[in-house]
Amino acid sequence: MAVDVRWATIEDAAALAAILCEMAEHYRQPRLDADRALSAARKWLGEESPAYPHFALAFVDGEVSGLASVAIAHPGIDLERLLFLKDLFVRDNIRNASVGGALIGFLADHCLSHGIGRIDLTSEDWNEGALRFYARLGAERHGQKVFLRISGDALKAVKP
Repeated sequence: MAVDVRWATIEDAAALAAILCEMAEHYRQPRLDADRALSAARKWLGEESPAYPHFALAFVDGEVSGLASVAIAHPGIDLERLLFLKDLFVRDNIRNASVGGALIGFLADHCLSHGIGRIDLTSEDWNEGALRFYARLGAERHGQKVFLRISGDALKAVKP
């Protein structure tokens, strides 16, 4: 089965919105409003993506089958940019069909061709399938960092 992976463009807004809605359901999050998801996808792909791509989409037989949501961060102390993989999602009906590997391979190729030194990512500690998948790709648990989050009331409290 051929998997076509490419950076999402404004023409992919409907496909991106649909898979984001499906991803929310998969992770047992509140159902996303489809119109709101489409509006957000159009904004992200239209206004924000020219500087750096944000979403890689995988297609099988012309149908969106997976996504990788990424951010590219500028250098820190090592003077290397990094690609942060925020989310990797493959539709349930196409899991174990090389879509996830194709997405990661696409991202790795992008990194290598654009002087980006690494891919950083997180996974829920309970998501054994994802942890096994990343381990097969050679990902190592990096015990030197602790993942933290400032959101909700805490985010409001820290603003000046």
